[in-house]
Amino acid sequence: MMPEELTELAHKEQTDAQQWQHQIHVCTATGCLSAQSDQVYTALTREVRDRGMDKTCRVKGVGCLGLCSAGPLVQVNPAGTLYQHVQVDDVPELVQSLKHSPVERLVCSTDIPFFQQQVKIVLANAGNIDPERIEEYLAVDGYQGLLQAVTEMTPSEVISEVIHSGLRGRGGAGYPTGLKWTTVAKADSHQKYVICNADEGDPGAFMDRNILESDPHCIIEGMAIAGYAVGATQGYIYVRSEYPLAIKRLRNALRRAERLGVIGNNIFESAFRFQIDVRLGAGAFVCGEETALIASIEGRRGNPRPRPPYPAEAGLWGQPTLINNVETLANIPAILRNGGGWFATIGSSQSTGTKVFALTGKVNHGGLIEVPMGMSLRSIVFDIGGGIPNELAFKAMQTGGPSGGCIPETHLDMPTEYETLNQIGSIMGSGGIIIMDETSSMVDVARFYMEFCQDESCGKCVPCRVGTAQLATLLTKIAEGMATPEDLILLEELCDVVKHTSLCGLGQSAPNPVLSTLRFFRHEYLAHIRQ
Repeated sequence: MMPEELTELAHKEQTDAQQWQHQIHVCTATGCLSAQSDQVYTALTREVRDRGMDKTCRVKGVGCLGLCSAGPLVQVNPAGTLYQHVQVDDVPELVQSLKHSPVERLVCSTDIPFFQQQVKIVLANAGNIDPERIEEYLAVDGYQGLLQAVTEMTPSEVISEVIHSGLRGRGGAGYPTGLKWTTVAKADSHQKYVICNADEGDPGAFMDRNILESDPHCIIEGMAIAGYAVGATQGYIYVRSEYPLAIKRLRNALRRAERLGVIGNNIFESAFRFQIDVRLGAGAFVCGEETALIASIEGRRGNPRPRPPYPAEAGLWGQPTLINNVETLANIPAILRNGGGWFATIGSSQSTGTKVFALTGKVNHGGLIEVPMGMSLRSIVFDIGGGIPNELAFKAMQTGGPSGGCIPETHLDMPTEYETLNQIGSIMGSGGIIIMDETSSMVDVARFYMEFCQDESCGKCVPCRVGTAQLATLLTKIAEGMATPEDLILLEELCDVVKHTSLCGLGQSAPNPVLSTLRFFRHEYLAHIRQ
């Protein structure tokens, strides 16, 4: 494809979109689909056609609109009216209202902090474009970042922009993305790979799933830019097989991108070639660890291996391999279009940009959010999340999934940054946040996560295989009131052993929920033992 053809297609789609007097966006991401939004979409399409409005009103399925707890969600543009809990029976009244005033009983106010305090980069297109039409992605400057990289920049200049942005890996560890890219770029090899880690397995996490369902082309573009920067010609997207809709839309996007010529051979009439294939995971949580993921792609059992060597030096089939998660790669097109300096002005000095979170649990406004780094945890819970339902008190927020920790209210005024969360025994993780109220038992929370880690342990190393099982047994003993003070001492000693002797990150971080609840909610453990 020639660069001018890309511009022409984008302009045509923008012009075509202006012909519609009304556009009705129906959320068709998994959250709303579970509440039958597909039936709402079908009913709206039929109602618009039957009323003879199909020349002026367009109904289209879009990705996640954010407030998942209020689904099915429907948005009417250009008015921007958002409707919540829409049912098939509401459709005639909703279509009729296009000629009059909105249906007040269904209106969801967009003036609340949930919408007003978000800053969207990764989710900028979610809810606005049809994820199954590449033309709509082009109309919002899609593939312009790749075009700029391939036709106007050298690979080292692309990496410099990523370094300048300060982007850190959004998969959990927060490793500087530009530094990882530099390592792979400097590796001397005839073959290099780029892997997108979409093996999202944390309980309560659905960020990657929604990005793939809502805007799959931003991942494809991000991977292609990464391939150009580090000298790779082959990419793999490793995605959980439990995400059928994400897989369907991703494969559809890859077909259309290849047909258009933005991936494949001679991209934008240059010598650069890059191919992407999808690999499905069988549901093993440990395959989120990069060496286990690599083993799975190679067709072997998904067991981790010791590092070094790191994948950047010897990864897939022994070749230099760049591994980034979905959200990290989704930031790349915007960084290329707007510059690394622009991205660095968002967030805080140590943690730039935004972070996507899945906000769930005992909170009024649950769903998918994107906020600037550095925002206080209190703002996330009580402003964006709208506080705790039923006038109950906040007890804790759990971040980072099974590898994270539980944070009490006394620490809610701290900023959302990698280092600050680590200081109190939690982690940023991939972005799952679960809110707990005063009715939650922190001992039960710790036991739940330990049983999860026990089930998901690959069993390769003794500390994780045996240690997590023994920790789960001790936690059950405490929860059932059968433990002694000596058991509590043993629990802490065993946490230390598992944390410092396990082979990979799953085992090393498995004790975190236990240690954080012992640190901040020790009185609950003692109450179970004494009473």
